[in-house]
Amino acid sequence: MTIVPAEQRRSAPELAGETLDGAPLTTADFPGQLLVLNVWGSWCAPCRSEAPALVEAAAQLPGVQFIGINTRDLNPAPAQAFVRAFDIPYPNIYDPDGALLLEFGQLPPKAIPSTLVIDSEGRVAARILGETTASTLVGIIEDVTAAE
Repeated sequence: MTIVPAEQRRSAPELAGETLDGAPLTTADFPGQLLVLNVWGSWCAPCRSEAPALVEAAAQLPGVQFIGINTRDLNPAPAQAFVRAFDIPYPNIYDPDGALLLEFGQLPPKAIPSTLVIDSEGRVAARILGETTASTLVGIIEDVTAAE
């Protein structure tokens, strides 16, 4: 886990793609909003393990926009089944070849799962490599918002 001090944060790239349902989605759709970006794959055991924690954290943080980034699923059907199985309430961008992940210069998501926190000014504020918990994520978001 890495938390970037507010004075050292750099702008996050604008991510754009299609959701698992084929609708367009971009991080620019949420200006001034704190974002949590979670990189996952339906084939990933730690992703399945952490999915309930992300759903719980999203419920505890109603002012925070969660966005999933599904990667390395060559067909959207398993990813759609994953979202249904875990009752994931937030949108998920379909990124089968991982192209969106390459856009992060500072603190790239180097593992699956990975979670990035983008502050309300659009800057990368934190990164978690590997599985996370709801309490860890809520704590990071509290730290990030306190530093803004």
